[in-house]
Amino acid sequence: MNYQQEKQNNGFRTWFSESVIVKLCLIGVLTLLLLIPSSLVQNLIVERQARQQEVNNEISDKWSGSQLVEGPILVIPYKTTVNHKDSAGKVTTKEVLTNIYIMPETLNITGKAEPQLLHRGIFDAVVYNSKIRVNGKFSAMELRKSGINPDMVQWDKAKVAIGLSDLKGLKNNPVIKLAGKDYAVEPDFTTLSLFTNNLIIQPDLSAGKNTALDFSFDLDLRGSNELSFLHIGKSTTVKIDGSWGNPKFTGRYLPEQRNVSANAFSATWKMPYFNRPFSQQWINENTTLVNVPAIKENPMQETSVQSPLKDGSFGVQFILPVDQYQKTMRSGKYSILIIMLTFISLFFTELLNKRKVHLLQYVLIGAAMIIYYTLLLSFSERVGFNLAYLIASVATVSLIGSFIAALLKNRKPAMIFVGILTIFYGFVYVIIQLQDVALLFGSVGLFIIVAALMYLSAKIDWNRNPLAETSDPG
Repeated sequence: MNYQQEKQNNGFRTWFSESVIVKLCLIGVLTLLLLIPSSLVQNLIVERQARQQEVNNEISDKWSGSQLVEGPILVIPYKTTVNHKDSAGKVTTKEVLTNIYIMPETLNITGKAEPQLLHRGIFDAVVYNSKIRVNGKFSAMELRKSGINPDMVQWDKAKVAIGLSDLKGLKNNPVIKLAGKDYAVEPDFTTLSLFTNNLIIQPDLSAGKNTALDFSFDLDLRGSNELSFLHIGKSTTVKIDGSWGNPKFTGRYLPEQRNVSANAFSATWKMPYFNRPFSQQWINENTTLVNVPAIKENPMQETSVQSPLKDGSFGVQFILPVDQYQKTMRSGKYSILIIMLTFISLFFTELLNKRKVHLLQYVLIGAAMIIYYTLLLSFSERVGFNLAYLIASVATVSLIGSFIAALLKNRKPAMIFVGILTIFYGFVYVIIQLQDVALLFGSVGLFIIVAALMYLSAKIDWNRNPLAETSDPG
């Protein structure tokens, strides 16, 4: 009885160790288990990317942040009277001081940006110096359409306001030339909240009582990552040149003309006011361009609509030429595919060469393929993604190829396996470099790989249990 039971147990163990289905199931389970360290590696990539962003923010905080050039806008105080009826029906008149806001009729901006890289350890941040020239002309005040009483306009208390998102980036003291006269700007500490940071001049317009005035000023400005402008003119023209080969045009409007070379770019925007989220003139007690009055027939009405500042902004972002973290993450997302295809290829190599490979050896090969991505990440931070990909791929393929040669006691199948791994890693590298046709190329490549595996499977007589015929490599 014991002999019969022991014979059955031995038969079951033999079947379990030599069954193709069992081996494939174990390989499948192992592949799924390797998803755990693969996800940990991807978390490491995210952590390093977050660290780079943290360093970028620290450098930007000390140098200067992204710059948004806003304005100029002419602000003129205006007295109005409001009738108020109390509970007894008595009507009283109250005088209220509000503001008339007038946008430029024409706004022309020319600028030259000179980006550069600042380094902290292994991390980089893009900063820039720029020189910006702004000129144009304010619109004439609309008296009849707006119902403005000229006698109630406080011409002697007019202001011209410009705004910058980070005043720390100013390298000069701007001077605004208005109607041929120079005015030094100063920070505004009143209740005016037109921009986040207001710089104003206070010209006395009581002599001419006219708002159709020419203006011009220069900004020597530094910032980081991005340089943007606000579309506030009835006709806005912006021309920017820069010594940077990787610009990204951002905001609501794309440039009408652009020219990007390896080391420089130029871009020109020409925009009418029809698609601008701001009216040309409005009246309000104290408005900001985050909550802009709606464009309406009667500007005396104080109805406003939510219009985020970014809806009227546009500009250029200076991106790093190589984002190794993004490419490493994209490569890491293919890890489970590469591991699965490698295990299947090894399994077919095992069957065709009749040399059994232990499951532990599959585990070691899988571990080497996971460590590949930590090698890729660490080297890419030092030498760039392309060279890091070559180093990590050559090291991993050489290690696994040598291991397979030792297992199978035969260099020829090991060299074939090295060729297969090289094709797999080369395939992933090409997909990472591609953009628009990555899906097409990847689909065709996977189709060819599946066809090759189908061809190899047809060479094996599955009815004879191929694993039972393999010999232990010793």
